[in-house]
Amino acid sequence: MPVKKAAPAPVAKPKVEIKKPEIKKPIPVPPPPPIVVVEETYSAPPPPPPLLPPVVPEPAPQRSGWLSRLTQGLSKSSKTITGSITAIFTKRKLDKETLQELEDTLIQADLGITVSERIIAAVSHGRYDKEIDPEEVKQILADEVAKVLKPVEVPFNFASEKPFVILVVGVNGSGKTTTIGKLGSIAASEGFKVMFAACDTFRAAAVEQLTVWGKRIGATTKSAAIGADSAGLAFDALKQAREDGTDILFIDTAGRLQNKAYLMDELDKVVRVIKKMDAAAPHAVLLVLDATTGQNALAQADVFTKVAGVTGLIMTKLDGTARGGILVAIAEKFKLPIHAIGVGESIDDLQPFDAQAFARAIAGFED
Repeated sequence: MPVKKAAPAPVAKPKVEIKKPEIKKPIPVPPPPPIVVVEETYSAPPPPPPLLPPVVPEPAPQRSGWLSRLTQGLSKSSKTITGSITAIFTKRKLDKETLQELEDTLIQADLGITVSERIIAAVSHGRYDKEIDPEEVKQILADEVAKVLKPVEVPFNFASEKPFVILVVGVNGSGKTTTIGKLGSIAASEGFKVMFAACDTFRAAAVEQLTVWGKRIGATTKSAAIGADSAGLAFDALKQAREDGTDILFIDTAGRLQNKAYLMDELDKVVRVIKKMDAAAPHAVLLVLDATTGQNALAQADVFTKVAGVTGLIMTKLDGTARGGILVAIAEKFKLPIHAIGVGESIDDLQPFDAQAFARAIAGFED
C-alpha cells in the first residue's frame, strides 16, 4: 500500500532589512552674481596704409662743364653788374647821368677806375643822346674786360728744372694749402714725382692737411715740429728733393698779413735760404688771392710781389663773392700772369684761366 509521504516543512525566508535612505539636507548654493551688461562701442579698424611706390634710387648728379660752373660761380658778380645795367638803360637815352650811374656800378664791382673809364668811353662812343640796348652794353663790357685779361692769360707749366721749386704765398685763409694739393694732384697725374714742404709751421692743421694731400696723391711731405724755423725746413726739403730725384717741390708758407713787417721778413728769409742752395730757385712764386677780399687783394699783390718776387697769380673763391671784378683791376695794374682760378672745392674746380670765358661770365652771358 502506498506510503503517504509527509509534506516538507516550510523553509523560513530570511528577513531582509531595508534601510531607508538617509536624506541629506541640500547645501545652500549662493545666488549667481548679477549680470552686468557692458555696452561696447565698436570702432572699425583703421584702413591699411596706402601702398607706396617703389623707391627708385636717384641717379648721381652729373658735374656740369667748366664753363657752366664758371658762369654759376661768377653769378653773384654778374648779377650785380648786369642787373644795374638793365635798370640804367631800359628805355633811357645815353646821357651824362646814365654814364655816371654805369661808372658807379662798375667801380662798385671792383673793376677799377681805369677799366671802368675805358668801358664808359666805349659805351658812349657814337651813341650819346640815343637809346642803347642793355645787351649791347653787356657786350661792350665783355669785350673790354677780355682786352685787359687776354695778355695775362698764361697757362702754368712745370718747367724742366729738377727739382722745380714752387713757392706758394698769400694771406691767411686764401686757400694756399688746398691749391697746393690740387696742383700737386695735377702734377702727379702727369707722371711727376712730387714733394710737399709744410713750411706753415705755425698751424698744426696746415701740416696735417698737406700730409693728407700727400698720402692721397702719393707725394712725400716734409714737415717739422710746430713752431720750427720755416726757412730751415725749406732748406732741408730742397736738399732731400735733390737726393730723392723729386721733379717738383711745392713749398707751403704760413699765411701772413701783408702789413705785418716781421712776417714778411720771415718770408724774405725763406727765399734767401732757398737761393743759397739753388740761385735760380724758387722757379715759380705763386700768389693765391681770395676774391672775397676785394680791394685788399690789390695791396696783397703789391707787397708780396716786392718781398717774394711773385711770378703768377691764382684766384680762389670766385663763387663766394660779388666782387669778382677785382681780378680785372689786378690784371690792369700789375700785368702779372693769371694761371688759374677756382670756383669750388673739388679738384676740377681749379682750372686754367680763360680770359674770354671769364669776361663773358662776368657780363652775364651763358655759353
